[in-house]
Amino acid sequence: MNATVVHVALWTADLETSAAFWSRYFDATIGERYESRRRPGFASRFVELDGGPSIELMTGPWVPEDIARAGAEAPGWAHIAVSVGSQDAVDVLARRLDEDGLLVSQPRTTGDGYYKAGARTPDGSLVEITS
Repeated sequence: MNATVVHVALWTADLETSAAFWSRYFDATIGERYESRRRPGFASRFVELDGGPSIELMTGPWVPEDIARAGAEAPGWAHIAVSVGSQDAVDVLARRLDEDGLLVSQPRTTGDGYYKAGARTPDGSLVEITS
């Protein structure tokens, strides 16, 4: 079997703010808003980055605004890692995110040799930015 990740999905309390985050910081292309006729209140937009699977941002009135902001570790996906191509690009993006209060860990080289920084989306989901 040749399995391939097609997309990952993230719940968000504010679909448009989340879409703007991905567009602003990662130059993502944001797809049209989809609104479900079968599940009232459900809406989503796809985030397309250069290469790799897309990200589906999903919302509904049942999504609590503060659950991700608590920062608690819980079962489920821990973060999404996005490569920006170089250490310099990590540094530049980390500075922008820091200025906007979204950086949670400064750029560094990890014990396993990765150069990365950490940020949170407006909803609090963790994004690992790698070279």
